[in-house]
This record gives sequence, C-alpha cells and structure tokens, in this order.
Amino acid sequence: MALNRNEKAVVIDEISAEVAKSQSIVIAEYRGLEVGKITELRRKARESGVYLRVLKNTLARRAVAGTPFEKLSDSMVGPLIYGFSADPVAAAKVLNDFAKGNDKLVLKAGALPNSVFDVNGVKALATMPSREELLAKLLGTMQAPIAQFVRTLNEVPSKFARGLAAVRDQKAEQGA
Repeated sequence: MALNRNEKAVVIDEISAEVAKSQSIVIAEYRGLEVGKITELRRKARESGVYLRVLKNTLARRAVAGTPFEKLSDSMVGPLIYGFSADPVAAAKVLNDFAKGNDKLVLKAGALPNSVFDVNGVKALATMPSREELLAKLLGTMQAPIAQFVRTLNEVPSKFARGLAAVRDQKAEQGA
C-alpha cells in the first residue's frame, strides 16, 4: 500500500526523532528472510533496546539528511532493515549475531555520528564490549588496589590469631 504525502511526512518525522536519539545506525539486507525470522529479530532487538524498522530508502535518506549520519545515504540501496540504538554497540551486536545464524540477513553498513563503516567495521563494532561491561571493568580496576590493601591489613591480625591458636594447641598437647 502506497503512502500519501502526509503519511510519508509522519514516517520521516518518526525516523528523524529516532535518528536524533541514536548513537549508531546499522543497515542490513533482509531479502528472502521469512516473517517468523524477522519477528524473532525484532524481539531480540527490542530486548536490547534497538529500534528496528523496514523503511523505503528514500524516506530513510530524507530522515538522515542534515544529521551526523548523512554519509550513510550512499549505502541505502535494496530492501533494507534499519537498526537504531542509543548504545553505540547494541544495534551492531543484535544484527551481527542474528546474521551469523541466518545467511539471508546480510549486513551492509553502519554508522556512528560523522563516520560510516563497511561490513567489517560493523562486525568489529559488534565485538566491542557494551558500555555496561566497560564500566564494570573500570570499576573492578579501580577497586582492585583498595581490596588488596584491605586484604593485606586483615592478614596481620589473622596471622597473629593463627599463631596464638598454634601455641594453644601445642601447650594442650604437652599438657596431655
């Protein structure tokens, strides 16, 4: 069903709002992918906080025009599914993981603000840890010296208590 001009304007506004919130956009060709598989992909995307949408390329080009993702317009050819995410890694991870199990979904390109990636760039982006993982690693690194210092301080009274226990046990053996 064809969209009239007003409906197209609504779609462009909706996608423009998603682009404004996004830190990354990944596009993939879905030619030949069954409806059940697309539904499964949408479910996984929703769980990861990725907005997934099949769009006409002309509407997508208009939505990204004048944004930091404008350079992605050159890659918008063919039947594409678009993944938008606020997490720079989430869209790439979802689509890359799904493409590994489904050869009909073919990654085409991806973009971070003011930079466009080819398929290999999207795959490299997908292997990066998420923001939460990086923050957890940073926190662990920051806590490690303090935790080691506390363990060292705790070792002094522990050694003293073990030494007293050994003396007590030795005296008990001699007295028995």
